[in-house]
Amino acid sequence: MSRPYLFTSESVTEGHPDKICDQISDTILDALLSRDDHSRVAAEVVVNTGLVLVTGEITSTAHVNFVDLVRKKIAEIGYTDADNGFSANSCAVLVALDEQSPDISQGVTSAQESREQLSEDELDRIGAGDQGLMFGFACNETPELMPLPISLAHRISRRLAAVRKTGELPYLRPDGKTQVSVAYEDGRPVGIDTILISTQHDPTIGHITDNDTIQQTIKSALWDAVIKPIFSDLPIQPSVNTKYLVNPTGKFVIGGPQGDAGLTGRKIIVDTYGGYSRHGGGAFSGKDPTKVDRSAAYACRHVAKNIVAAGLADKCEVQVSYAIGVARPVSILVETFGTGKVADEVLLDLVIQHFELRPAGIIQTFNLRGLPKERNERFYQEVAAYGHFGRTDLDLPWEQTDKAAILKEALKQPYAVG
Repeated sequence: MSRPYLFTSESVTEGHPDKICDQISDTILDALLSRDDHSRVAAEVVVNTGLVLVTGEITSTAHVNFVDLVRKKIAEIGYTDADNGFSANSCAVLVALDEQSPDISQGVTSAQESREQLSEDELDRIGAGDQGLMFGFACNETPELMPLPISLAHRISRRLAAVRKTGELPYLRPDGKTQVSVAYEDGRPVGIDTILISTQHDPTIGHITDNDTIQQTIKSALWDAVIKPIFSDLPIQPSVNTKYLVNPTGKFVIGGPQGDAGLTGRKIIVDTYGGYSRHGGGAFSGKDPTKVDRSAAYACRHVAKNIVAAGLADKCEVQVSYAIGVARPVSILVETFGTGKVADEVLLDLVIQHFELRPAGIIQTFNLRGLPKERNERFYQEVAAYGHFGRTDLDLPWEQTDKAAILKEALKQPYAVG
């Protein structure tokens, strides 16, 4: 019998400085791909008090107004008041972009030779845009097959933003962080140990000016407007022993880029599995799908989720690695942590036979170049906040369980069990 333990994951709201940067980077990516679906994009963003810097490497025939894109996204997030030290209309926006290095580009340039369905030879010829390793994960702790701690943390963050934007709690400001500690026994979640919310807020609430009263008002309001709704459909509920912390420093008025600088790609654990699974180290936002840091991580999630959805394991982690300019993965690993219904070697064989893991094949399978155009220039920016996986509010191709039945059927074949 395994020991009882606590596991903690965090999330951040869309107004967090690092998440502002991720969303701007992916807004730029959406705009470029919707106009030129072979754009090569590595857009990095820095924010600080009154400043946005857009940098990186972009090669595209598309013409977009980067400054306008930045300001619209900042306003959408909720930074419209210059008194907060950061506002869509008043911040400085600096753009310093270069073209992609030809040394990096040459391994994948042949991808532009064809805009039609690629042949097997073409799929083998179009190499990865960089070396690296990526992980995907799934488990049966939640309906979306995600670990419970990160699922809850994201639920709270999304609800926190929703009650701010609808005006239900109008004194909240855009910046915020959430954290949930889940109690486990025998490897399964059994309770909620701690819920932590840090949310930026106005210095006064109505006529209330006393800070202690303000914090108690916020804490009580968040329990009713945020915590209760997000747990309403879950079997595991907070108990009388659950610790509930709100703004533990005492107040949170100065926030966003005024309180802390932000950078693209600095919330990679929030973006994935909340630390529950391993991470290859590569960020997602601002990168076009030829970057395997992004596209292969999506493919690994698709593989792991379908294995769990097929009932072949309770937990599944998939790792792939690539060499720059080489199409087929250097290595593939399937790990089920002793929960597999068949040997991990059998699952690996199924993965190799039934999933596309070549970079151009991943792009083609998930239509990763065409999605921004199909969805009115809003695809990648939608996953730039509140996680790239387990998103029940979005129709994401890598979240489909379209291979689950195929995997179960394939196990009946001699090659899968011999």
